[in-house]
Amino acid sequence: MRTAVTPLSVRRPRTLAEALAMMRDDGPLVPLAGATDLYVALNFGTLSATRFVDLWSLDSLRRIGVRGDSLSIGALATYTRLTRSRLVRQRVPMLIDAARQIGGVQIQNRGTIGGNIANGSPAGDTLPVLAAVEALVVARSASDERRIPFVDYYTGYRKSVLRPDELIVAVEIPPVIGRQWFRKVGTRAAQAISKVVMAGVRAEVSRIAFGSVGPVVVRAGGAERSLIDGQGIDRAADALGADISPIDDIRSTGAYRRTVAQNLLRQFWSETTPH
Repeated sequence: MRTAVTPLSVRRPRTLAEALAMMRDDGPLVPLAGATDLYVALNFGTLSATRFVDLWSLDSLRRIGVRGDSLSIGALATYTRLTRSRLVRQRVPMLIDAARQIGGVQIQNRGTIGGNIANGSPAGDTLPVLAAVEALVVARSASDERRIPFVDYYTGYRKSVLRPDELIVAVEIPPVIGRQWFRKVGTRAAQAISKVVMAGVRAEVSRIAFGSVGPVVVRAGGAERSLIDGQGIDRAADALGADISPIDDIRSTGAYRRTVAQNLLRQFWSETTPH
């Protein structure tokens, strides 16, 4: 377990280029920004890393704008910044719904969308939104940049395809056609870890994603195909049961999570059906 005298070191780059050079030349380094998850892990002794690179001062990674026809959100955009962004409200309003339910005001002022992605918790509230809108994770190293489909980003519980010399610099969201829907089920409406969280886009080809029902965020492919094939919402709910793999833990049981997920799917379909 970590003690008060455990040596820790923090590098503080002044520019993104300097940060990427540090990742290449001085690694391994753990990126540090809002630290709303990282400090908890440090405090409980569950993080073995001792060398960090502090990105908080890199304002270039806070920008929210349009790149081509996609919404580009810098990795250091905080949840507060997301909720106040006109562009986010116009294009991905359910991302604002998710951001508003993450922690309290202090967490929203410090926590970042890049940190939520990097942390990789399947209970991360923004992650089902990013899966449902088919976002791209923009990863950059000192030598190149690549765009990773969000659904391909995670390889397992808190594991990803990100290389040790790369940083998440942005997330890009293509135009979203259809009605957006987001729900979080927890002990409270906010300031609680999700028991189940769902994001959906109702369109000719609807997209559905869940969190807290497996080791990574889940695109509900079976349920999506059932709806595309016109099999009806009950068949889709049955198919969802095979898409997810919820577990028992201190917050809930797997059976409860499965039932809630199926009920959320039905609620999504009912509330987004044109009248």
